[in-house]
Amino acid sequence: MRQVSDINVTATVELPSPVQLRAKIQKDSKQREFIASQREAIHKIIFGDDKRLLLVVGPCSIHDVAAGYEYAQRLKALSDKVSDRLLLVMRVYFEKPRTTTGWKGLIMDPELDGTANIPGGLEIGRKFLSDIIDLGLPTATELLDPITPQYIADLICWSAIGARTAESQTHRQMASGLSMPLGFKNGTGGNLQIAINGVKAASQPQTFLGITQDGKAASISTRGNPNCHIILRGGSDGPNYSPDHIAKAKALLDKEGLIPALMMDCSHANSSKDPSRQPAVWGEIMDQVLAGEETIIGGMLESNLEAGKQIFPQPLHNLKYGQSITDGCIDWAATEELILKTYDALEPRLKA
Repeated sequence: MRQVSDINVTATVELPSPVQLRAKIQKDSKQREFIASQREAIHKIIFGDDKRLLLVVGPCSIHDVAAGYEYAQRLKALSDKVSDRLLLVMRVYFEKPRTTTGWKGLIMDPELDGTANIPGGLEIGRKFLSDIIDLGLPTATELLDPITPQYIADLICWSAIGARTAESQTHRQMASGLSMPLGFKNGTGGNLQIAINGVKAASQPQTFLGITQDGKAASISTRGNPNCHIILRGGSDGPNYSPDHIAKAKALLDKEGLIPALMMDCSHANSSKDPSRQPAVWGEIMDQVLAGEETIIGGMLESNLEAGKQIFPQPLHNLKYGQSITDGCIDWAATEELILKTYDALEPRLKA
């Protein structure tokens, strides 16, 4: 008899159910209150009730939890100094979309060796998020696989739908059921309407296929996520953070009846994929903020302990501590200088 199913499947590994992993790595009442309060604070910045800026900053991806935790400790100490003018949220990115092939992130390959120990990756990821929350630092991530949120979303304060998936019906449906504020990036080509359509779809009730907390296939219905906004990250047609781009984006949002709230990604196409340009990009964005542009609610920065990125794959013992293995980043010194300069510059704005 000829086989017609699973012809190209080489292995099927059963995962723990979300409820099992959540029971193993629980969140306590203090964590619950912190997560809820940070989501509320982010909401107020997006929708204009809080004049602080939102900065989502941190490594392009987490591949070494020890280095990631050291970064988080530094960011928490800095956050305490600037919290009256800036809300710092740490990038805790575990899933990496790939154009063709490459390392898919800590959840998909936590050993960085191609073994794809996803059960182990989910546990490591959840534990790391819990540790960051315990520091008193809000967490941010890009959600890529639609099953992942059942395992970790309760420990996330803000999330993003990336440029490659902003047009995906699956991701828009998933976003409609998420409990945290969320940004949609414009498409890789620079198309902003893709992100606008994503915000509109995610704000509406949706029904889609998913899994329950017990890991069973289910039909999931949502009421829609009212806390979505736009992220401008540039595209193949160039950067999109200039005053002209902001004005056009604002006009489109007004036309669609959406709140004109824009987060500016200083990396990716907006920096022409040169991580060292991020401070200059942010400087130009801040010029607009200080000139009175209230549509800009904050920014995104890719930052690590060490600047740049290193070749991967390579022998793990050769990896440099605190340096990205995905997109290049600015180093801690540049990050700290940028944030402190931003804090000083915001004084007149917050007093207005």
